[in-house]
Amino acid sequence: MKTVAIELATPGVSPTQTTPVVQALSALAHGARLAVFRTLVVAGTDGLTPGVMAELLDVAPNTLSHHLKTLMHADLVTQTRSGRHLVYRAQFDRMQSVLAYLTHNCCEGKPCELQP
Repeated sequence: MKTVAIELATPGVSPTQTTPVVQALSALAHGARLAVFRTLVVAGTDGLTPGVMAELLDVAPNTLSHHLKTLMHADLVTQTRSGRHLVYRAQFDRMQSVLAYLTHNCCEGKPCELQP
């Protein structure tokens, strides 16, 4: 069996540069917030209003507001006003940067292949 050394730090990346990644992962570490974020990802660039999200997720509006605030603070979600309504959208570029950080040097730099 091959032993692989795991580096917790990414070479050339200071701990302060990883802070946004830590904030994003921390925000997504709650089941309800992960559900909210995934719902916004599925909605795409059109986004959703809080009322629609609350109905889809069967979440109380004040609870949803708290989760959206946390996701916004982690820069995973944006909020815009459309007339009288607020529209929330997933920050796809931010999501991609978190995924890129997590997969940096994946499989020791070789193409990853699934093993049966």
